[in-house]
Amino acid sequence: MQNLRYVGKNLFIEKLSIKNILKKNKTPFYIYSENQIGFNFLKFANTFKKSNPLICFAAKSNSNLNILRILGKLGAGADVVSGGELLKALKAGIKPKKIVFSGVGKTEEELKIAISKKILLINCESESEAKLINNLAKKLRKKVSIGFRLNPNVDAKTHKNISTGKAENKFGLSIKNFKIFLKTIRSFKNISLDALSVHIGSQILNDAPFRKTLNVMSKLIKELKLNLKYVDLGGGFGINYTDKEKPINLNKYSKLVHNFSKKLNCRIIFEPGRSIIGNTSLLISKIQFIKKGTNKNFIILDAGMNDFMRPALYEAFHKIIPISKNSSRMRGKIEFVGPICESTCKFGVYKNYPKINENEFVAITNVGAYGSSLSSNYNTRPLIAEILINKNKLRYIRKKQNLQKLINS
Repeated sequence: MQNLRYVGKNLFIEKLSIKNILKKNKTPFYIYSENQIGFNFLKFANTFKKSNPLICFAAKSNSNLNILRILGKLGAGADVVSGGELLKALKAGIKPKKIVFSGVGKTEEELKIAISKKILLINCESESEAKLINNLAKKLRKKVSIGFRLNPNVDAKTHKNISTGKAENKFGLSIKNFKIFLKTIRSFKNISLDALSVHIGSQILNDAPFRKTLNVMSKLIKELKLNLKYVDLGGGFGINYTDKEKPINLNKYSKLVHNFSKKLNCRIIFEPGRSIIGNTSLLISKIQFIKKGTNKNFIILDAGMNDFMRPALYEAFHKIIPISKNSSRMRGKIEFVGPICESTCKFGVYKNYPKINENEFVAITNVGAYGSSLSSNYNTRPLIAEILINKNKLRYIRKKQNLQKLINS
């Protein structure tokens, strides 16, 4: 994050000291850099500017209404996977013709919303879904633009829980089955096959799987002589969560995408989420207790896996840094853990960590993607606040949930 730095011993986000923010805000809470959000989106758009793609932000990565508004004003569309996300994107001011609806299990009610709102595309993922859309459109006297999500059987070499493009994954239709079903699709009078869609996984740091997928798509489209308005190439572009990781270099891939779109005379759609929002946010947490263990010491935070699920769900690593620097070091191994009554409520193991004490504060980094959007009320804990920083200004984009209201609900 370019907008995160230490000034002296104190951690700053944009032009505000987190130490000062803590004076008026109880932990845990999320804090975002608005300028980092804008920087990331415009950098992505500039990388692919020759292709002039429609960039549909993956709302599942972060569905905060204010963040969707920021991205919408920058020109983003939305990739949604539920009726709720669709309605939220519209409320944020994103135009219907910039919204694509993905997901393997859309309900009849959700599809009716999508049809009535006249969104750009519904990306089908099964034969049954296409039949249902055609029947609904017929009843509503509409003709609906659809895409069909393919499963290209490409291994993205990412964590098994975020792989979506292999034959064993639930997403999309196999190329073999798509070919068989194509004649049926063409016989449907109330849907128009305007796009093919593909998304092979998440947190991909190498462009090789994307290049392989492009080749698969190009070959198939030519073989079937498809005349498409759009090809939706999904997202999945990774960021560096550790110092050893390098973010994916998209410059070479952008040239391939440009040539691909020119040859097929279609517009490209992308669905980035993590690469836009991942490195824009911190989770600020207080050290409740430090407890000696047999082989390590436990740093017990007030943030739990209900606030931030990724380490428990994906075994994901997120660097944890102190709010105030200390040149002294702690001896031995420490593990940051949370208060939830689950062994998976933990955030990382360190050796030779800067000295920290009870009642001090740390920041869990790069939590903008799948942080707040995966949070829950598990253990009857309120959803935490989200704060947006723009230079030296602060505003609340989600207030902490009221405990009494939660108890009564």
